[in-house]
Amino acid sequence: MLALALGLMSFSAVAPVKSLVSETKAATASTIVWKAETVDVGEIPQGTPKVIVYEFKNTGKTAVVITNVQGSCGCTATDYTKEPIQAGKTAKVTATYNAANKGGFTKTVTVTTSAETTPKVLTLKGTVI
Repeated sequence: MLALALGLMSFSAVAPVKSLVSETKAATASTIVWKAETVDVGEIPQGTPKVIVYEFKNTGKTAVVITNVQGSCGCTATDYTKEPIQAGKTAKVTATYNAANKGGFTKTVTVTTSAETTPKVLTLKGTVI
């Protein structure tokens, strides 16, 4: 009797489990493809601002909106495309580094969009001479 009861308990009604791996990949697959996420500007003269342009393409099926762009310090000003970026179109984020202090530098620009839950961190680096 005990064996029969244990045997019947092992056949419980469980709904089939869907594969969450493919759903997760689809949900987290980026619709934004950056041309370059890190830009090395090399040597730049002190006191001359350096403009760095980051370009990306919307490879998704819906429009993407850049909701926020933030430089890592006050020495990096930012600008970006304000209109929705339609599917298949490109847009840009511009960072202008102040180059006031001599020496090597590494700065970041954080970009938040409607297409990704995690902001994208772009990097610019070089040496002020």
